[in-house]
Amino acid sequence: MDGIIQLQMWQMASAYLFIILLLFIVRLKGIPREKEILISTVRMTLQLILTGYVLVYLFDNINPLYTILTIIVMETFAISNIYKRMKNKLSKKIKRVIAFSMVFGTLFSLLYFLLVVINISPWYDPRYFIPIAGMIIGNSMTGISLGVSRLIDGLRDQSNLVETALMLGATPKRATKEMVNNAFDAAILPTINSMVGMGIVFLPGMMTGQILSGVSPLTAIEYQIAIMLGIVGSVALTVIIFVQLGYRTFFNKEHQLIMEDH
Repeated sequence: MDGIIQLQMWQMASAYLFIILLLFIVRLKGIPREKEILISTVRMTLQLILTGYVLVYLFDNINPLYTILTIIVMETFAISNIYKRMKNKLSKKIKRVIAFSMVFGTLFSLLYFLLVVINISPWYDPRYFIPIAGMIIGNSMTGISLGVSRLIDGLRDQSNLVETALMLGATPKRATKEMVNNAFDAAILPTINSMVGMGIVFLPGMMTGQILSGVSPLTAIEYQIAIMLGIVGSVALTVIIFVQLGYRTFFNKEHQLIMEDH
């Protein structure tokens, strides 16, 4: 497209001066984060370069099988990343709940967005399917991670209150209501805060990318509003499924609280 500024290699290399500056600052301040910064920078660069070549191939060879395999890889990586983020060891039951919540919530939201909101044809067009799937899955992954952490910490910290409520005749659902609500709140709040500042405090990445590529700002805004609503819906759905099923893994058949396996 005419008018697009193509970045040369020296221009790309000059962007890494920000990383060099950051490394200088952390060394000067004695902050032990140099290794993490270097590893994350190299990993990000290699992953994006590899992704770029993969996307070029997928865009030139449109095939439903390739699209399905790509979404499987994305879901698998996202679920695995959630497991790795958790400080505490997760039980098999809650791992299954996390996986089910992610797969069902994100795929339902993604297919609804592509088939109803955008109405693309064919449905497996990777130019739309993969970037939108990445945004929906990525944000849902963050939401689930926050929800899992808050739910486990809440039940650990307030286990005495839960057990007291159970002894007084409350059901597990009633006894954990506050923890479940707090988990949902923690998971959805970052997305809501992002929506509040959007368009005034900052321009979202997808919208910025479209504008830089020459798309009309109004068209970019339409897409950004639609995808943001899709992201919110996906995060909310995945987290609701998780918290409603997740709290049950902390109780046995006799409705007794069990924390040692989580």
